[in-house]
Amino acid sequence: MLITASRLIGTPILSVQASAKIAEVAEPIIDPDTLKIIAFRVISPLVRTANILDAKSIREYSNYGMVVDSIEEFVEPDDIVKISNILKLNFALPGLKVETKKGSKLGKVIDYTVTDNDFVVQQIIVKRPIVKSLVDPTLTISRKEIVEITDYKIIVKDEEKVIKARAEKEDFVPNFVNPFRNHEPGFAPTNSSESTTV
Repeated sequence: MLITASRLIGTPILSVQASAKIAEVAEPIIDPDTLKIIAFRVISPLVRTANILDAKSIREYSNYGMVVDSIEEFVEPDDIVKISNILKLNFALPGLKVETKKGSKLGKVIDYTVTDNDFVVQQIIVKRPIVKSLVDPTLTISRKEIVEITDYKIIVKDEEKVIKARAEKEDFVPNFVNPFRNHEPGFAPTNSSESTTV
């Protein structure tokens, strides 16, 4: 299933060991070379400097949050070399300009979608310039259309091809609650917003 990155912000992080919420997602950390979320910066009253969660440590992502084994999964920013190097790049998709190979300006990235099992970016959602927004306020562009990514912009194939691909096949699937799955294994919602019990 595809989920928007903006929906990930504030997602509860649940500990199997504590049987409770131990943190929440502050922001995703993306590897620009692979367009994949490799880690998340987290907010928690239980940790100070160890505020990074490696995406590999997530056991499951569900409607209730991200499930990890324990608070020991949180690491310092410099503990994992790859994550440390990505953090130094200060890369973020939202805000990047989007242009075609011919230099036509398509707009700016306002959000993106990822798969919920491996957090690979599948689409970028682009806010169109004022003139073009009168016809189509946003564009959803597949990662297959991306040619190059720099520090300041994303270069995609010709605008006509992007729009045609969107018209032929819309890959975006909105989030929904599966009526056949009444609860997540191991976790059930409670009245408390601070904890989730096993």
